[in-house]
Amino acid sequence: MKKTVAALSGLILAGTVASTAISDSHADPAIMKAVEARQAQMTLYAFNLGLLGGMAKGAIDYDAEAATGAASNLAALAMSDQSRMWPKGSDTDALGDATAALPSIWAEGSDVGAKAKAMADAAAAMKEAAGGGLQSLQGAMAAVGGGCGGCHKAYRQSKN
Repeated sequence: MKKTVAALSGLILAGTVASTAISDSHADPAIMKAVEARQAQMTLYAFNLGLLGGMAKGAIDYDAEAATGAASNLAALAMSDQSRMWPKGSDTDALGDATAALPSIWAEGSDVGAKAKAMADAAAAMKEAAGGGLQSLQGAMAAVGGGCGGCHKAYRQSKN
């Protein structure tokens, strides 16, 4: 029950943050809903990665059950169908600060699909590793971090 309440609270918070961040836009409502959905998904990634990363760094005591739960969430998120969350015209050129998604995501030769697959593979490996002890969790973190960074470095607008 605690996990369900925590998960629902996270979803509500993510939706509220995403809605607030882009509520002033005058863009197509369907495009904005897609942006809200992917921003909520990124918030959920960060929520679960925060626990896993905290354990890996020793900032949070390792807990096999909690690690397994967070890693399972991460893997499920990475494997979910995100195709409707990324319509053309939902980039920084079209929407300004309402998104950090660079137009290069949709450009000819984009390797965003390969990078997303690498992230999903890393998340699946983390799901298998997280409950197997702190060292196992730590060993899987680098691939997950690389999976996240692969897209963020290439396809997300810098905050600077």
